[in-house]
Amino acid sequence: MCTGDCAKCLGITLIPLAVLCTLANILLFFPGGKVVDKNEHITDEVWYFGGIVGSGLLMIFPALVFLGLKNNDCCGCCGNESCGKRFAMFSSIIFAAVGVLGAGYCFALSAVALNKGPKCEIGQQWVYPFQNGDYLSNHTIWDKCKSPENIVPWNLTLFSLLLVMSGIQAVLCGIQVVNGLLGTICGDCKCCGCCGGDGAV
Repeated sequence: MCTGDCAKCLGITLIPLAVLCTLANILLFFPGGKVVDKNEHITDEVWYFGGIVGSGLLMIFPALVFLGLKNNDCCGCCGNESCGKRFAMFSSIIFAAVGVLGAGYCFALSAVALNKGPKCEIGQQWVYPFQNGDYLSNHTIWDKCKSPENIVPWNLTLFSLLLVMSGIQAVLCGIQVVNGLLGTICGDCKCCGCCGGDGAV
């Protein structure tokens, strides 16, 4: 597979993941699937927008760049047909690094949120009743949270999804770093053909 084709596949995969991460983060603003009276009753990590900013907006830019690499004009500079394609592949490495940072941000926030547990009402107080992820293996203590209803499985499911999807995004962007290096060094296998050249790089 040519480096441009590989980048396009990565871009196509990243876009739905970015959308899903954004939706998951938005749903976290509705603990247990309900609207809470006060914003301070929402788990703190939700307000850091890991899914919306990290794995959402920051992931759209690399995805669009990866998608455009296949159709990038490779008739470049100084009489070298592959120069433009090589530069495009090199620039994709920078965007891939941005994607890794965004996904890493979301991954770290999700891991912290899962370990910390959700914020919920115990009696008349809104606190974090769980310590060091103890609730993950002991479902009997989920009853500590009286409100919002089903807040523990709600947060657990959505933050787990964010953790997994951001991890996949980081891997895909890491693949593009390697793919971009190969494209920069070797060029795209169809580069000269698209310019009407006789050979292949």
